[in-house]
Amino acid sequence: MHIEPGLVDGTKIALSYATAAAAGTYTLKTAYGAIRAQGVGSLVARSAIAAAAVFTFFEVLPHMPVGVSEVHLILGSTLFLILGAAPAAIGLALGLLIQGVFFAPFDLPQYGMNVTTLLVPLFGLQVLAKRLIAPGTAYVDLRYGQALALSTAYQGGIVAWVAFWALYGQGFAAASSIATFGVAYMSVILIEPLVDLAVLAVAKRIRGLQGSVLVTPRLFA
Repeated sequence: MHIEPGLVDGTKIALSYATAAAAGTYTLKTAYGAIRAQGVGSLVARSAIAAAAVFTFFEVLPHMPVGVSEVHLILGSTLFLILGAAPAAIGLALGLLIQGVFFAPFDLPQYGMNVTTLLVPLFGLQVLAKRLIAPGTAYVDLRYGQALALSTAYQGGIVAWVAFWALYGQGFAAASSIATFGVAYMSVILIEPLVDLAVLAVAKRIRGLQGSVLVTPRLFA
């Protein structure tokens, strides 16, 4: 997912710095909670895993430009369920930055918009998970309907933010491109819950992960 260069320019792009700063601040708050729960080493390790995964998702997996942005298989809900909210957020931000610095420098001016678009829906997903999943349910025991709801919320949040940036930058002239992107991107919902459940099924069989600092405690507890 990348906002196309020139979609938002001039003084308007300053808003993206503010939204990215807000998302970054909340990430730090969430990271502090993760450090208290499992320690700094665990957070660093999980964040590194997430960053490597995100870079692979963006740079290696198939992606295509559609309308005002690109369609990617981001697997944000998968990262959240396996690694936790803070490592997933840090990994998304770092993976996006690494790709921009080394492979797509033309995307760097849009970094604030892109990181906002990825992180804010992730934190919305965190809130939804608390409401949707009973406290005594481990993530490895999620049902398809729950995985679908989480994936739909995350992907829907991304589409909503892309639509916001397009309308903010170009007005209603971008409406048709937004619709094209939205239809194409929501097709990811058909794939991501299946990936979530497949990854969770594998994790359930690897009992060595239980209690590991490399996964979120909620994965098994």
